[in-house]
Amino acid sequence: MGWLWAIIVGFVLGLIAKLIIPGKQHSPLWLTTIFGMLGAIVGNALARAFGVEATSGIDWTRHLFQLIAAIVIVALGDMAYMALWGNKKAQQRA
Repeated sequence: MGWLWAIIVGFVLGLIAKLIIPGKQHSPLWLTTIFGMLGAIVGNALARAFGVEATSGIDWTRHLFQLIAAIVIVALGDMAYMALWGNKKAQQRA
């Protein structure tokens, strides 16, 4: 169940990050999910470093760290994706 939950959280975080980032992102959905999973991991580590890993009730601060990390990772990951594979796909279409 842990892996399934990680995939679901990564999917949701990745989609929210894509909605927040201005412009069009070109990375596929599976890669966005992986970026979101990485954002959750990095966000949890940052929350732990700042001492807010577990609070009573809903951990809004931890979720905010996760979302910010996911936004950064999705943006950087999409730039890397376009740098590596974007030009190849554009050439194939032409």
